[in-house]
Amino acid sequence: MSEIAVPLKGVLEVHELKKNYQKYYTVALVIAAVIHFLLVGIYWASIYFAKEEAPPVRVVRVMKYSDLGPPPSITGAAAAVAPSVSVAGPVAAKPSVGIPVPVPDAEVSLEAAFATQQELSSVVGPVGEKSDQSDNTVVDQVIEEDIVIEEDDAPPPNFVPFEKEPQVIKSVDPVYPEIARKAGVEGKVIAHLWIDKKGQVREVKIIKSDSDIFNQAVIDAAKQWTFAPALMKNGPVAVWLAVPFIFSLKSQQ
Repeated sequence: MSEIAVPLKGVLEVHELKKNYQKYYTVALVIAAVIHFLLVGIYWASIYFAKEEAPPVRVVRVMKYSDLGPPPSITGAAAAVAPSVSVAGPVAAKPSVGIPVPVPDAEVSLEAAFATQQELSSVVGPVGEKSDQSDNTVVDQVIEEDIVIEEDDAPPPNFVPFEKEPQVIKSVDPVYPEIARKAGVEGKVIAHLWIDKKGQVREVKIIKSDSDIFNQAVIDAAKQWTFAPALMKNGPVAVWLAVPFIFSLKSQQ
């Protein structure tokens, strides 16, 4: 009987150990999880409540300018000594002041006659002064004429505001170049016309051309055009005007 009891007792102890091991392992795992979640909750709670804390209150003292009192005294500070400057050479003596001497009044004749305005205007100045004045007048006239010529000869800017655009009075069709006619070449040329205040075409610029063979014919014809000038505030103004010229063989038949 004693030989059989010993192995049964050992089997029971091993079985109880396995049972208790699983029980305690589960309890330890639950406790560890609870502690872990508790620590994580404390961490996030501290961050949350730290954000909700009100900012620190700063106390600002407002003082009037009169309450500041006088500025601190600077009598105790050492006064800056200006550097001495040496003067080379002898010092000039103090200038003397003269004593005014009375002078007798000049004798004026009461019978002296003064020239009238007409007499002064009739007096002819010296020859040299007259020639200088005439030369200056001629120079002024020449300068004024040059300025007027410069304004007329200067082309207007690309954009000039106007109330009424130029109106065509006389138009001349360009001559169809014989070479282009024989070759059956057609095209379109857009020319920029400078129309002065008199309505005359002063200059022609080719903006776009399908073929250079038509350019000279367009320039020659455009210079013969005549316009009623553009108006701005009831006054003529010089402007640029874009005019298209079309070269078609059908129109020549």
